[in-house]
Amino acid sequence: MDHSYKSGRGAQFNPANSYLSNQFVQEHWEGIDEEVYASPQRQIIIDHPKKIISKSDSPDLQMMYSVNPYQGCEHGCIYCYARNSHEYWGFSAGLDFEQKIVAKPNAPKLLEEAFQRRSWRAMPIALSGNTDCYQPVERELKITQQLLQVCLKYGNPVGIITKNRLIERDLPILKELAAEQLVHVYFSITTQNEDLRSKMEPRTASIAKRLETLETLSNAGIPCGTMLAPIIPSLNDHEIPSLMRQVADAGALSAGYTVVRLNKSIGPLFKDWIKKSYPDRATKVWNQIQELHGGTVHDSQWRRRMVGEGPISDHISQLFNVSKRKYMNGREMPAYDLTRFSRSGSYRLF
Repeated sequence: MDHSYKSGRGAQFNPANSYLSNQFVQEHWEGIDEEVYASPQRQIIIDHPKKIISKSDSPDLQMMYSVNPYQGCEHGCIYCYARNSHEYWGFSAGLDFEQKIVAKPNAPKLLEEAFQRRSWRAMPIALSGNTDCYQPVERELKITQQLLQVCLKYGNPVGIITKNRLIERDLPILKELAAEQLVHVYFSITTQNEDLRSKMEPRTASIAKRLETLETLSNAGIPCGTMLAPIIPSLNDHEIPSLMRQVADAGALSAGYTVVRLNKSIGPLFKDWIKKSYPDRATKVWNQIQELHGGTVHDSQWRRRMVGEGPISDHISQLFNVSKRKYMNGREMPAYDLTRFSRSGSYRLF
């Protein structure tokens, strides 16, 4: 690990933004003239969008509707596919993604307005399709909490995926939603190796804390599932059976997985990270990721991009399916109740 390693960060530098023709760069890691990325302080950029619900027509996501209260994420997961979306804001997918957080405080108001429109038909809303809705800034801004209150008010189903135990703060709202079959919660679980977790997902809750939170919510009657994602060969693929057993013991009703894919700027970020974090196996990991995706580390082909192809993909799939049958056979998430929706917002009055 060389002098330029930034402890506590996933990305180690700011790669070029493909949408910008002129950019600030640091020519030497010592920053002889000035340190371009000297300030590690978080910056909150307030955005006021005109609409908040996004619709995905991807076959992988089955016409998913999502709301993203934040863009950028302090968790700093090195593999995060959402890093590339930060370039749309004029920022970098690297350190900027972890330090420059775009917040949308008018999101609850926009969601309420959407529910009031005659064109809206009750559909599950995912929090979030992009970055974690319970990342640290949520503790201060409480946008996610307000979004849940809007969903409860109108009786609209909501799904959540998170790595942060801050979700326990909203247990009272979640219990009310669960009582009406209006909520699913998914926890992203990657590894039980804390050294790997702290380097790969530097500002996330430990896996032990996530499992505790999963158990707390499950015991409170909130339907919970897990995503073992991403699976990275020679880093965490061997952990699938033990992770499946632990999430099942904690009360998870379902589990899914995706393999790592390193589209656009994430490729050079991950390659730099793996060389600095695990130099002994960097080449092996990189080559096996390429094997998953037909000789490259990226893939945009529907369906195939989520699971890869070839012998390594087959091994991961078989290990996951065998583990799921062993530890979670017969479990499933309850269906959402779409009949609870009330356009007047008076659902909670009765």
